[in-house]
Amino acid sequence: MEARINLHEKGHSALKAMYGIGAYLAKSRVERNLLNLIYLRVSQINGCAFCIDMHSKDLRVEGEAEQKLYLLNAWREAPFYSARERAAFAYAEAVTVLKDREVTDEVFDAVNEQFSHEEIVDLTLAITTINSYNRFNIAFRTEAGSYEPGQFAVH
Repeated sequence: MEARINLHEKGHSALKAMYGIGAYLAKSRVERNLLNLIYLRVSQINGCAFCIDMHSKDLRVEGEAEQKLYLLNAWREAPFYSARERAAFAYAEAVTVLKDREVTDEVFDAVNEQFSHEEIVDLTLAITTINSYNRFNIAFRTEAGSYEPGQFAVH
């Protein structure tokens, strides 16, 4: 399939506005690797090949364990994710899918045990932002595979 619009090549203004959110999140107290794992997990849920490619490459360069990347879509069954990561993944899935149009008390209580209120706000912003990126890339058929680690780091 051919890309419909290549937002990444042109540095489109809409994406520039979203890069400001990325700059804010880069200063968040939420660990960078955890944010990237969340971006990867949400992109798996949404089926965004471009973002899956990008975040898996960035995580590898940052030294994330290969097993964590391979088994992320089965994080509940895999033994090597921390309680903090598990709470973040459950929250990311709940915010992305919004089953029954809510985040359950159980999921929110778990994330509230592991994160400060400021961090939960930042997690929510990160989750909604990657969902937006996924939707842009899926709608415009952005082709996966060409991303180079750190390619958008200047943004």
